[in-house]
Amino acid sequence: QVQLVESGGGSVQAGGSLRLSCAASGYTSSIKTMGWFRQFPGSAREAVGCVYLGGGSTFYRNSVKGRFTISEDNAKNAIYLQMPILQAEDTAMYYCAAAVFTDTCLSSRAYDYWGQGTQVTVSS
Repeated sequence: QVQLVESGGGSVQAGGSLRLSCAASGYTSSIKTMGWFRQFPGSAREAVGCVYLGGGSTFYRNSVKGRFTISEDNAKNAIYLQMPILQAEDTAMYYCAAAVFTDTCLSSRAYDYWGQGTQVTVSS
C-alpha cells in the first residue's frame, strides 16, 4: 500500500503562485509514475500533469503547459506542482496520484493510489 498526502493549497489572488507538495509513504518502491489532477465542482477529475519517476519525462495538459511545473525529490518520496501566475479558472481541488505501472500517465484510470486533495482557490 501507498499513502499520499498533499499540502500547499490555499487562497491567492489572480497572478499569485502556489507550490503543492505530495509526500508518499508506504511501499513507495512500487511506484513508477505520479501525477497531479484537479477537479472542478460538478466535473470529472482531469489531469494537470504527470512524471515518470527517476528522472523520466513529464507531461502536461495543454492549458497549463509552459505555466505549471512538476518536479520530484526521490530522497523525500515527493513530487511538487509549481503553479505561478494563477488564474481564477485554476480554482479546483487538486489531487496527487501514484501508479505502479502506466504508459498513459495523463489518464486518471492509470492510477492505483490517490491522496485526499488540497483546495486551491484563486480570486480575480
